[in-house]
Amino acid sequence: MVHAVQGVISRTKDAPVEVVTILVPDPGPGEALVKVQACGVCHTDLHYKLGGIGDSYPYLLGHEAAGIVEAVGEGVTDVAPGDYVILNWRAVCGSCRACSKGQPWYCFNTHNAAQKMTLEDGTELSPALGIGAFAEKTLVHAKQCTKVDPAAPATVAGLLGCGVMAGIGAAINTGNVSKNDTVAVIGCGGVGDAAIAGSRLVGARRIIAIDRDQRKLDWAKEFGATHTILVEADTDVPAQIQALTDGHGADVVIDAVGRPETWKQAFYGRDLAGTVVLVGVPTPQMQLEIPLLDIFGRGGSLKSSWYGDCLPSRDFPVLIELYLQGRLPLDKFVSEEISLAEIEAAFDKMHAGDVLRSVVVI
Repeated sequence: MVHAVQGVISRTKDAPVEVVTILVPDPGPGEALVKVQACGVCHTDLHYKLGGIGDSYPYLLGHEAAGIVEAVGEGVTDVAPGDYVILNWRAVCGSCRACSKGQPWYCFNTHNAAQKMTLEDGTELSPALGIGAFAEKTLVHAKQCTKVDPAAPATVAGLLGCGVMAGIGAAINTGNVSKNDTVAVIGCGGVGDAAIAGSRLVGARRIIAIDRDQRKLDWAKEFGATHTILVEADTDVPAQIQALTDGHGADVVIDAVGRPETWKQAFYGRDLAGTVVLVGVPTPQMQLEIPLLDIFGRGGSLKSSWYGDCLPSRDFPVLIELYLQGRLPLDKFVSEEISLAEIEAAFDKMHAGDVLRSVVVI
């Protein structure tokens, strides 16, 4: 059986997105059909639209999603019809060299559905991050489905599928932020604010939010920032961080922007032997120049955070439980709820910095 549903595609580079009919097949071996309930609008979807990730158009956009499993294919045992799930784009294979070393959060061979979703004329769609959830239904590999407590609404649960998990994980998993640490976060959009929330969750004693937009700094305080730095043309960010950390620099500095200048601010704003975490995504053209002696002389760790180095089966249920306990303010990330037809406008709001997350409710 083939399911004809409404979905949002990017047909060609930088063209306005379209709501069209897409055809979703029944799940084959190892696959799951999911009825999408809500999906966040992430910068990664905009990167697909603009051609910043690839050119395998048309793309079926959307990946920060939660919903209900409708059907599963042969051999699927981890999820069943009726399960409430968050979709993830790191479906651990269990057998690659990372998984074999006991580091499945680095899985180098993640799974996606083998069958293709298509347009009505048979054109195959490329689902964003192997998910494609700006649609009433989507087809994924069953390991891309993580069961969580259905008491958490889909509008917040789905955000763990990408940006919020990336930020929380950058702080806790990659940066190893712990009680009494000092933390600085450069860039206070959704990912940066999630890093702030994660740092607060584990008891960091001083959390410094850094951004060019006062609105975003105000939002950052709601997630746990204890201090803020408004960046203007002449602001010396490392010096400002040092001034707020007894002259030493922060134990962990998280770059949630992903530009050479912000990475350097993070590098020089950390304490000796401190940690830099890059979670903001650079473009392919960006280059970094820094004296090698400075890298040697300051010691510590320089890390990149992939998906918050998360293990969905481990992290999603725990974070949902923390949300239900009132300890993780996922609701604060939701700036607005929209329909499939409003996604193009949501991209404009995102680009202007007017929202943390627009969430599509289906």
